[in-house]
Amino acid sequence: MLHVAILLLAGILSVSVARPSLPPLSSDVVNYINKMNTTWKAAHNFKSADYSYVQKLCGTKLNGPKLPTMVQYAGDMKLPEEFDARQQWPNCPTLKEIRDQGSCGSCWAFGAAEAISDRVCIHSNALVSVEISSQDLLTCCSECGYGCNGGYPAAAWQFWTQEGLVTGGLYDSHVGCRPYTIPPCEHHVKGSRPPCTGEGGETPKCVNVCDAGYTPGYKEDKYYGKTSYSVSPNEKQIQAEIYKNGPVEGAFTVYEDFPMYKSGVYQHVSGSLLGGHAIKILGWGVEGSVPYWLCANSWNTDWGDNGFFKILRGSDHCGIESEIVAGIPK
Repeated sequence: MLHVAILLLAGILSVSVARPSLPPLSSDVVNYINKMNTTWKAAHNFKSADYSYVQKLCGTKLNGPKLPTMVQYAGDMKLPEEFDARQQWPNCPTLKEIRDQGSCGSCWAFGAAEAISDRVCIHSNALVSVEISSQDLLTCCSECGYGCNGGYPAAAWQFWTQEGLVTGGLYDSHVGCRPYTIPPCEHHVKGSRPPCTGEGGETPKCVNVCDAGYTPGYKEDKYYGKTSYSVSPNEKQIQAEIYKNGPVEGAFTVYEDFPMYKSGVYQHVSGSLLGGHAIKILGWGVEGSVPYWLCANSWNTDWGDNGFFKILRGSDHCGIESEIVAGIPK
């Protein structure tokens, strides 16, 4: 019994040695990750942000309600080693867009609105190019969860098929029916935006009217989904779905090291759990023999690789392959 206890203690000690407890968002974390010589590089993406602000960004409730699973017949589909939806559908500008959720845990709404925008364009052969409003989804989908305090990606896609979503661009863009109203904040010390704090972030009200001067009216501006579904947590199934229909929404467990991502293929190295986070997955590839998913985050372009990141593919790392949702536009 004592022998087992010693072995267990040794295991615990070796884990704590391997992953030291470092102050989150600190230079110590950046230096530790970069010295580990892992598959990615760290940097200060949130130099002037509160820790509570970064925690709040992770607003996806994992293991929530599921949609019916759609199975793609991927057996005879020749999938390329690398795929980037931005290159596949160059006439759909939203594929290149990075949004900013501000101090609100609305990532669940952003991942959905972004992928839906892309799919509306892709499935219309680039004849319809609109920014679907994350504001409309965040504020009007009561069954999606708790607004800025978190929500469920599956419910967001179901809301699109049942209630429809209007258009709406980035904060202060005056684009579309209902643009985003929560301002971006300053990730770095010097800049024009207000500082990133954990305060605020109250969910705006659901308003069934478009901004003054925008036409058509709210009801006439809506875009609907024909179907919404879960994608099987299988690498080939997810690839086939993206290849055939466009980007999907994914969600994963975020640890304290992820906000420090700058380049390379992310995999969890250090730090404790922050929460669940939803993103858009728009492709895949291999970097230095490491397979990855190509993803768009919603933390502005000064985060990560101009707002994009890569994460380890094929081993359900941090649950990235377990919560994929998508749908087909009407």
